[in-house]
Amino acid sequence: MTQKITKAVFPVAGLGTRFLPATKVSPKEMLPIVDKPLIQYAVEEAVAAGIDTMIFITGRNKRSIPDHFDKAYELEVELVNKDKLKALELIKNIIPPHVSCVFIRQSEALGLGHAVHCAKPVVGDEPFAVILADDLVEDAERGCMAQMIQQYEKHHCSILGVERVAADQTDKYGIVQSTPAGPALNKVESIVEKPKPEVAPSNLGVVGRYILTPAIFEKIEQTGRGAGNEIQLTDAISSLLNDEQVLAYEFEGKRYDCGSKLGFLIATVEHGLLHHELKDDFKNYLKDLAIRLD
Repeated sequence: MTQKITKAVFPVAGLGTRFLPATKVSPKEMLPIVDKPLIQYAVEEAVAAGIDTMIFITGRNKRSIPDHFDKAYELEVELVNKDKLKALELIKNIIPPHVSCVFIRQSEALGLGHAVHCAKPVVGDEPFAVILADDLVEDAERGCMAQMIQQYEKHHCSILGVERVAADQTDKYGIVQSTPAGPALNKVESIVEKPKPEVAPSNLGVVGRYILTPAIFEKIEQTGRGAGNEIQLTDAISSLLNDEQVLAYEFEGKRYDCGSKLGFLIATVEHGLLHHELKDDFKNYLKDLAIRLD
């Protein structure tokens, strides 16, 4: 019987240097897209996929993340006293009551592979999801992780979320070499971390969504430091290929690279155009702005 995916790992210990000074004391995962921080979008995606245990791998200066998902007694009392019940519901329902949050400190920033391995005591011997909040995926129909769990339930193996990236951008991603295995699905033959465009095996890049079997933990333990002198999850997945099938899934939806300033700005504008309260006024503003800039 296939084990259900009930746990998601969120590596949030990075320094966010590309957004300094904004991230000097505030985590990049807490940067807002319109009115919600990136990490909340990621958690909502996991909840929509049926996941009920959220495991955050944190570091120094990340207190605002557990605070965001905790109960804010003083704020709730203040909102009740001021009869701001709509705002009260927003902060009380950030996560549903049945969802648990676990916070694990990553003592050193040793790479994504190391961050994922920190979750082993909580994950145990179960398959699990990994979601990188930097990669915001908009898919109003199902949600990216829900799509991937559907694929896992069919194929019972590790699944990597991938998309076609620009040929000159392969050195920013883990790149897979693969063979077709079905609609939007490829069997991974090899994977390499951030290859230069001239040696990249394809332009199929892994973009911050994974479902992994527990066998990955042993592979991480056996993995030395790779690109950037860090323990790369990509290298551990490459080793996993020797023992298990790994599939690459080209998910439906639009990904925003919110780890870059331009991607963050694009996500903010386009989500503003989707926001139920703001979209009409914001669209009119952008039209007026386009006329002034013409």
